[in-house]
Amino acid sequence: MKKLITTALLLGVLAGVSAISTQAITGINEKERGYISLSTSANTEVAPDVAEISFAVKTSDTKSMQKATVMNKEISDKLLGILKGMLNTSNGDFIKTSDFNASPIYTYNGNKKNLDRYEVSNRVIVHTKSIDKVGNMIDKAIEAGATNVDSLNFSVSNYESQCNSLIEIASKKASTRATIAAKSMGTTLDGVRSMDISCSENSVRSYPRLYMAKNMVADAAEGATANQSSTSISEGVIKVYANVNVSFFVK
Repeated sequence: MKKLITTALLLGVLAGVSAISTQAITGINEKERGYISLSTSANTEVAPDVAEISFAVKTSDTKSMQKATVMNKEISDKLLGILKGMLNTSNGDFIKTSDFNASPIYTYNGNKKNLDRYEVSNRVIVHTKSIDKVGNMIDKAIEAGATNVDSLNFSVSNYESQCNSLIEIASKKASTRATIAAKSMGTTLDGVRSMDISCSENSVRSYPRLYMAKNMVADAAEGATANQSSTSISEGVIKVYANVNVSFFVK
């Protein structure tokens, strides 16, 4: 019985050694397999169909935070009402407020701190696909009391589908080039070793100033009607890029 147990243990050890050896050899062979690495890319230019405009409303009063807040609310409500009437919500347009802040502003004279004013700020953000109305929206917002146009960003609504198409193009390009390279060296591709893909866009940003429409102030002073020409906005194009870094095994 003792001899039988010893034989069984020995066979078990040998089996374990065999399994370990097989794994080690497989790992080594995997690392020693030849492969081809290359990078490809694809890009396209797309006309933006979405605009996001950020308007700032800042008010202040030297004596009362409440008065500054009431003034800000009146302007913001007026701004919201005008801009909402210019949006097409059925097409995904929307408007929101953000970054409300109310704080006292101090000045310093040596070590002495003096209250200068109470300042209230609010931001109204418009998201719209009505690109042709952007210039008019800016004009109307400034007329309603917006104190600044913080930013104007353009983007594309079908960004994901654009990326997917470009990734497919770049991947096919990588496969074709790798096949040609392998054939020229007398070998063939044997599966994918690793693959890394990415997609990005260069969004169009604009920072219009309050007086982009040169005639706006003069027209308002003369009591011009809504028929005045709006601020001219050029949305340009957006470039979408896809990059593929891939390694193919060869045999």
